[in-house]
Amino acid sequence: MSEPITYASAGVDVEAGDRAVELMKDSVRRATRPEVLGGLGGFAGMFDASALAGMRRPVLATSTDGVGTKVAIAQAMDRHDTIGFDLVGMVVDDIVVCGAEPLFMTDYIATGKVVPERIAAIVSGIAAACEQAGVALVGGETAEHPGLLDPDEYDCAGAATGVVEHDEVLGPQRVRAGDVVLGMASSGLHSNGYSLVRRVFSAAGWDYERPVAELGATLGESLLTPTRVYSRDLLALIRAEGVDIHALSHVTGGGLAANLARVLPQGVLATLDRSTWTPAPIFELVQRLGQVPQADLERTLNMGVGFVAVLPEESVDRALAVCAERDLPAWVMGRVADRGSVTPAEGHEVVHGAKGVDGGAVQLLGAYAG
Repeated sequence: MSEPITYASAGVDVEAGDRAVELMKDSVRRATRPEVLGGLGGFAGMFDASALAGMRRPVLATSTDGVGTKVAIAQAMDRHDTIGFDLVGMVVDDIVVCGAEPLFMTDYIATGKVVPERIAAIVSGIAAACEQAGVALVGGETAEHPGLLDPDEYDCAGAATGVVEHDEVLGPQRVRAGDVVLGMASSGLHSNGYSLVRRVFSAAGWDYERPVAELGATLGESLLTPTRVYSRDLLALIRAEGVDIHALSHVTGGGLAANLARVLPQGVLATLDRSTWTPAPIFELVQRLGQVPQADLERTLNMGVGFVAVLPEESVDRALAVCAERDLPAWVMGRVADRGSVTPAEGHEVVHGAKGVDGGAVQLLGAYAG
């Protein structure tokens, strides 16, 4: 008779999972809020919701997302402490779009083999980003999947919940013709379009250790630049005296035009001027090496704009001042007009909504500033 088959011999190391939890405890402990009940290791994370009783009509907002194929670069470089910022940014910043304050988050990591130090590094990034965002990391799960994932492979996902007053929900219902569109800078590629990016550099024969003068870093270091986490800055902007935000858009998959169109009402056209900003060198490098058509590039990457705010003219100066105080680069990039009062410029694509949303229209004009 052959030797007995155990869970460990099948490829699952429960003790390694326990060691990973011990290594991540200090990081998770910092990513908290006063409302969190209990500690690490419970079956469910608990959050005291009694504060919601004081709200007039609280609306819960929730979001879930992952990091996509950017994890392949982290795995290739054996650097795992930045991916957590990407995950938190992709999740909690979607919640802020409707004006909600993100409250708590959970994460899920699936891996072929639990290496405690690697899991702890991933979670340390998640916890640090949650701390930066003012969000509590109330729980998570690490799953070992031998045979489904290679030993060094992993993927991660997360979900978060926030709250907003019903009459303070931001969105298309607030947007008016004459509103101004502010752009807010991204930190780089963020977490979208990496299937295109990886294909471009692979086809060019560039490895991740290659120093790139125009990037001021190796290729891999530049590609792993963490996603900017906007939630705290945007909540400060929403709450600032003299600022009336009508809508926000998180520029993720689909690019700037499509994501802005999702938060505009039908019957309006937002015209954006590319000459008002200069995309970071990584965007031009991807386009040049891969000979990527501009339209495809703009439908895939954020092109240097991570968030967009739509607001009335009289709020613009104060909003820009708040962003400057918080070291968040922002600028006027366009305006919203009634479709009946303007004729879209010929030869430039007009984008209508995305992801099932039949919203307004967006048109990008001009060339990017050099």
